[in-house]
Amino acid sequence: MKQKKPIMMNQTSVTEFLLLGLSRSLKIRLFLLGFFSIVYVLTLVCNTIILMLIWLDVRLHTPMYFFLGQLACVDICYTSSTVPQMLANLQSPRQTISLAACAIQINLTLAMEQI
Repeated sequence: MKQKKPIMMNQTSVTEFLLLGLSRSLKIRLFLLGFFSIVYVLTLVCNTIILMLIWLDVRLHTPMYFFLGQLACVDICYTSSTVPQMLANLQSPRQTISLAACAIQINLTLAMEQI
């Protein structure tokens, strides 16, 4: 009987993904970092103000404002699931995301789309 040779297979495990950003220029990345940071903070502040006003004013406890509050919550969660990683990648020379962080971000994004 002939002995079979073991089959050698190339096994590479992926632990992180390389993200190709909007630009390689440092000046443009810093501009985008500032711009997106301001827009993100404004989104969080405005939606939080909407939620606080609906919660504090009894006259706003109607179905329309209930759904507006739900929309504000979803907007906060949806933007918070993607924008912080984008901001981190804009300021970092090494633009990667780990496999676990990518899986969490995808699941959060898909969960927010289902609401």
